Amino acid sequence: MPDPHSLLQLIWLASPALPVGGFSYSEGVEAAVEWAGIDSEARAIEWLSDQLHLSFARGDLALVAQAIPAWRAGDAARIRELNTWVMTTRESAEFFLQTEQMGRSFVEWLKLHHDDTAAVFAGLPASYPVAFAFAASRTGASVHDGCLAFAFGWAENMVAAAVKAVPLGQSAGQRILARLANEIPAAVEHAMHLGDDERQAFAPLLAVLSARHETQYSRLFRS
Repeated sequence: MPDPHSLLQLIWLASPALPVGGFSYSEGVEAAVEWAGIDSEARAIEWLSDQLHLSFARGDLALVAQAIPAWRAGDAARIRELNTWVMTTRESAEFFLQTEQMGRSFVEWLKLHHDDTAAVFAGLPASYPVAFAFAASRTGASVHDGCLAFAFGWAENMVAAAVKAVPLGQSAGQRILARLANEIPAAVEHAMHLGDDERQAFAPLLAVLSARHETQYSRLFRS
């Protein structure tokens, strides 16, 4: 059984109430509503499930699985390498803004909880996955559980975006979240077995929609 303190810390890190700005991004969902036909609960489930497995698990989730042990080993060179990968593989200006802003906000929040945060991140403009991995590494939880928390936090934000943008009711949102929660363990297992040469951030349709979102008329979200 996981340590209760570690478990509570992971629940906290996964919370959409964490003041890092995740609620203000839809990661292409809002653009998909207008241009990719995401107009129902069924289509939203299909879209987010594909995004979980084809994009998120292969990219940011796989990176978190590698960054948590790197933080625990104090491997600064490896952390910088992983952070550079995140910053250079964002496929649109909005995706870059998201990971940069959320990473910066996460570090500011971490300063309230870890006295060495400022020193650790000095000279490192941390991306969101790298900052999250640092926080997860300090909980004492396993890498697997840290990845589960990261994935569930992502899922909650995406479902909230879909509920607002499609729009959908709260019950539909909970059904979508239940579907994603059932699929997250498999996504985590896949992500944890990816090496550097297998990790990727190639999602052409998502990148196109993100770029189009930059000039989308009457939008609610920043991505």
